[in-house]
Amino acid sequence: MPQIYEAGYKFHIGKANILRQGKDVTIGAIGSMVWEALQACEILKAEGIEAKMIDFASVKPIDDEAIKKACDETKGIITCEDHTVIGGLGDAVASVILPYKPIPHLRIGIQDKFGESGSAKELYEKYGLTAKHIVQKVKELLK
Repeated sequence: MPQIYEAGYKFHIGKANILRQGKDVTIGAIGSMVWEALQACEILKAEGIEAKMIDFASVKPIDDEAIKKACDETKGIITCEDHTVIGGLGDAVASVILPYKPIPHLRIGIQDKFGESGSAKELYEKYGLTAKHIVQKVKELLK
């Protein structure tokens, strides 16, 4: 996986990193899904869709202010994680969205299934964790 941050990057607990600005949709990701989400942003940009990209490097505590700002600036939020959607990033983001400003929110991740073995590439494809799947979900959300 390509390096996203420069040498010397400082991780801050409870602070999300805004990697791209956009007005149409917010894509929030964690871990290896950050790279897939960045690739999705490039595809969407070529199609005229401006995606804000947030790296939620810290899920607990979650960056409430980054989520609220995304709710105010975009039409919906897609969360991307490479594990079960239960109890992870999607739930943490939903817990901020719902009482603040309910907007469309879709979760990309493993949909309550037991894990399997295989190469990362095969499993990302099988479970819909690739840039092309993120693009599909964004278009679904924006309909």
